Amino acid sequence: MTGTPQHHHNPPTRRGTRRALLCDSAITVLARDGGRGLTHRAVDREANVPEGTTKNYFPTRESLLEATAARMADQHRVAVEQLHQSTPDSVSATQVSWLYPALLRRALTDPTQILAMFELYLEAVRRPRVRQALGRMAVANANSAVALHHTVGLPTTPREAGLLDAYFLGLAISLLALPDQALHTIGMTNPDELGLALFTAATTPPQDPH
Repeated sequence: MTGTPQHHHNPPTRRGTRRALLCDSAITVLARDGGRGLTHRAVDREANVPEGTTKNYFPTRESLLEATAARMADQHRVAVEQLHQSTPDSVSATQVSWLYPALLRRALTDPTQILAMFELYLEAVRRPRVRQALGRMAVANANSAVALHHTVGLPTTPREAGLLDAYFLGLAISLLALPDQALHTIGMTNPDELGLALFTAATTPPQDPH
């Protein structure tokens, strides 16, 4: 895809900017300290705002978690839109497949997003509103992946795209959590090979025209 569509947005309000700051700080706290470390006070400290600010915007911990999940969903949507806008018409299925090793390497280099996501998944098991927010993100991600894959002739279905997301999350967490010796023993030391393997495992290869 070529060209970048022009979007016209109203400038963010002070309140909107503050909410985004608090949610971004909550993402950092989740990744660094885990779900148990996510408190209103911890977010205040991370955002460098007066004590009580986070509680004023998000009165309960569940509302803070839900807003954080929504913020991550919005960030994913923007990232996918940018990816689509910057994808040339001449892109090939092979080039799309190499996107996943690149995403995996990025997740390992800066694991903030993937760790926060994993913590939100754990919270969603017991919190229906967080589950709904993550569900909307999963559906949007799957639809975006399907659209991207179809542009290069890959007949990927929403189910396959959902599996690809799930495989990616599980693989990234395994690489971050397991000791090097264990990863070496089970042959999980090369992010490029692993990224291509999960792509192949989840998607249907394009039909050979010959």
